[in-house]
Amino acid sequence: MPVQPTYPGVYIEEIPSGVHTITGVSTSIAAFIDYFKRGPMNKAVQIFNFGDFEREFGGLDASSEASYAIQQFFLNGGSQAYVIRAASGAFAPASVEIGDTASTGSNSAMTVSAIQDGSWGNNIRVTINHDTILLGGFNMAVTEYSANNTPIRQEKFLNLSTDSNSLRYAKKVVNDENSGSKIVRIELAGIELPAVNGTLSGDHSASGVSDADTTIGITAPNPTFNITIDGVTPLAPAVLTLPDTSTGGNYRLFDVALALENAIRSAKPDNPLFAGAKVLVWNGRLHVLSGDPRKPKAEVSFAKNGADTTADELLLTGSNAQVNIQEYGLGVSGQGGAVLSFVAGNDGNVPNATAMIGSLNSKTGMFALEDVDLFNILCIPRTGMTTDLNSMSESEADSVISAAQVYCEQKRAILILDTPNGISDLPGIKNWMTQKATLRTKNSALYYPRVLVPDPLNEFRLRSIGACGTVAGLYARTDSNRGVWKAPAGTEASLRNVSKLSDVLSDQENGVLNPLGINCLRNFPVYGTVSWGARTLEGADALASEWKYLPVRRLALFLEESLFRGTQWVVFEPNDEPLWAQIRLNIGAFMNNLFKQGAFQGTSPREAYIVKCDRETTTQNDINLGIVNILVGFAPLKPAEFVIIKIQQLAGQIQS
Repeated sequence: MPVQPTYPGVYIEEIPSGVHTITGVSTSIAAFIDYFKRGPMNKAVQIFNFGDFEREFGGLDASSEASYAIQQFFLNGGSQAYVIRAASGAFAPASVEIGDTASTGSNSAMTVSAIQDGSWGNNIRVTINHDTILLGGFNMAVTEYSANNTPIRQEKFLNLSTDSNSLRYAKKVVNDENSGSKIVRIELAGIELPAVNGTLSGDHSASGVSDADTTIGITAPNPTFNITIDGVTPLAPAVLTLPDTSTGGNYRLFDVALALENAIRSAKPDNPLFAGAKVLVWNGRLHVLSGDPRKPKAEVSFAKNGADTTADELLLTGSNAQVNIQEYGLGVSGQGGAVLSFVAGNDGNVPNATAMIGSLNSKTGMFALEDVDLFNILCIPRTGMTTDLNSMSESEADSVISAAQVYCEQKRAILILDTPNGISDLPGIKNWMTQKATLRTKNSALYYPRVLVPDPLNEFRLRSIGACGTVAGLYARTDSNRGVWKAPAGTEASLRNVSKLSDVLSDQENGVLNPLGINCLRNFPVYGTVSWGARTLEGADALASEWKYLPVRRLALFLEESLFRGTQWVVFEPNDEPLWAQIRLNIGAFMNNLFKQGAFQGTSPREAYIVKCDRETTTQNDINLGIVNILVGFAPLKPAEFVIIKIQQLAGQIQS
């Protein structure tokens, strides 16, 4: 508000300049939809490199065409993408239900589920111990293993409680979206968890005696015993070497535990069941854990060796033993002990058209992108896999493409179509395009032929994939280096990590496809494999469309999205000349900056663009209706698609 002077002196008043800077939006954010090994189902996840994709979605998968397209996208210059995992059928997360069998029968205490659907969750193990500072508390370690039993990642949560009023309430800590587990989610039933894991001895403690003071009688010095873990028995007996081996007697349970651990590990050091075994003391009992976390049932049994009675004294066999498990495996059968039930993780089936399209109301399938702020390029590689086993039919692919084209027009994005597998000659692609004439839209582009890339999952033999991921990365690289107004084609538009093309085109064959709006991929000496076309699917000569060229269409989409976002401040402003002047100032500055970068034709701003907002564009009737009309025109740069050099022989003529 204006300053109200009340005393003699100098007053300072800041006057708004009316400048609202318009920032150009990104032009090369890609989105991919397909079947993946892992990842959240029907949720768009932002990734910035292929490492992110490997962590979130499991990396390359022979069943996932998009996994190869995403690799190609980043290899060819892409820097940001959204990935949506889709599947059909009975996909489910792996889980295990743990009950407190010691004190409450088979009542459920905790259910642990993988954070995402899929069989990857069957490789998760949960270890629980109760060595905490909280009464009735527990610690939980969550470990994910690879297919060859190698730990991939581990999380530890200490001093957890089953009390919902506690600050360390396990469900609140583990399920926290920001600082909680990235592997599992848990549900608690309000009762304490099983107090033990592993194989337990009988109770050696007396009433009121702590674990530190508990003793056990070992009558023979250096006793030997036979030990079996999970059905494996060493040829030689284990030797229990106690601190004082001269005579037998009473030993602290902690000392016996350490000696027992050494004996088990030494009995068969080449077997991880023995070599990594642990012996702990809990509540007056010896607590034996096998050393292989992939063996969820870690039963340990002792037997006498000769006259030694160690097995009886340790009470690790017979009716006195309490058997539980070392780790709770998600989705793993045959665990016994405190495991009440389990559900094996299920990947579901490769997505059909229904799963790929999804529902706008529930934001599934491609409509998961509703939660995304911006994307510019959409790739659905599975639509090009119509002849592979378990892939969608041709009619399903057509329905997915049609839905995607409508969605891309709404979101101001480009859909890159793949040549269907099985089409690798000129008549084939011509006939296919003739049959699919209804797929011609201004926001779509088609590239032929398919590309062959080395497949790390198949000894680097060449695999045929659609070109959408490769070309999307090329778009990003060209936009970064030259601008969205530069056609992503030409000798600079090299295709990285492409070993061969499924069809080698001649100039004449290229000349047949180009007028049909089919962008060709070519291989030239020196330059290698390059993109040699920059037309939309409306770019067929017969259509005479104003959106014939990709760079013109993509520049228009860039301007539309940038101006849409950059003029939100106009809403509810007084609709008169001061507002119109501000609009002309801000949009004019944005357009002039693009002109200086070479985005438009012309040698002056007057020739390159126009910004009009005044009484001519906005009449009094428009003002009465609350409408302000802004006219923005631009003269696009069109690619030099045909270079014609005319050569004339001079026969003595002299030119000045």
